[in-house]
Amino acid sequence: MRLGVLDVGSNTVHLLVVDAHPGARPLPAHSHKAELRLAELLDADGAVGPVGVDRLVSTIAGAVQAAEDKGCEDVLPFATSAIREATNSDKVLARVRDETGVDLAVLSGEEEARLTFLAARRWFGWSAGKLLVLDIGGGSLEVAFGIDEEPDAAVSMPLGAGRLTAAWLPSDPADPLEVKALRRHVRARIARSVGVFTRFGSPDHVVGTSKTFKQLARIAGAARSTEGLYVQRVLTRKALEEWVPKLAAMTVEQRGHLPGVSEGRSAQLLAGALVAEGAMDLFGVEELEICPWALREGVILRRLDHLPAEQVALY
Repeated sequence: MRLGVLDVGSNTVHLLVVDAHPGARPLPAHSHKAELRLAELLDADGAVGPVGVDRLVSTIAGAVQAAEDKGCEDVLPFATSAIREATNSDKVLARVRDETGVDLAVLSGEEEARLTFLAARRWFGWSAGKLLVLDIGGGSLEVAFGIDEEPDAAVSMPLGAGRLTAAWLPSDPADPLEVKALRRHVRARIARSVGVFTRFGSPDHVVGTSKTFKQLARIAGAARSTEGLYVQRVLTRKALEEWVPKLAAMTVEQRGHLPGVSEGRSAQLLAGALVAEGAMDLFGVEELEICPWALREGVILRRLDHLPAEQVALY
């Protein structure tokens, strides 16, 4: 069957179209996305402003049309932290539903972490043992740990790269005092959650997902995306510690010229690097492996797992 996953995230609205059936890996067929950076469009009261809502409705309408054009049998629409935490989320969701027909499911932070963990588990398999999965989004950081497909612990923290950039790093290039303050804030927040995971022991394999980790691995020397999904890509804490001061000294434009860094994400890269460095340090991680699958794939896999028996029989 051809499925569409409509991910209304803190940075982008992304429609991923895949050909999928139970027992097989989802094969990407089409990608349609727009960078809205909703996490940066919240007003002083924490609401998505009129301009942001207009852009969101228009973008979702375009994604729905793209899904129809590509022959999707079903579209799985969901929203993450930017909509979840907006003070006017109910009004935003109602307007999206009224004007596009899309009823967005708002995932909790823990659900995000659990679905991302599922995707990583399916990608690396049982032989990976106990997994620690780190996922840096635009609005939040998700951490999950476990040996099965459901993690033993899953936590979401308000440490997304877009959110932190807007709130803590207004200068370009970043003011050293701003960087120091953000570093202190990030580490204090992560440290509160470390104890949730340490009682389960040490992981056998540590995984990083999301655009932020992919870009950090790339600038640290990992293979480019054109070399394919199955090339192993790793990020070491040592390399990250070397890159953080370099990123802090760069302007947003200079970061945008680094290998693998898109212009739209270059402003967020420093904040994302501080979160990644803090998480790897506080969780005692020397090296992690980049996983090509993340939340969207987790949503697809969960949907396939819950297909009715009579529908599974068709495949």
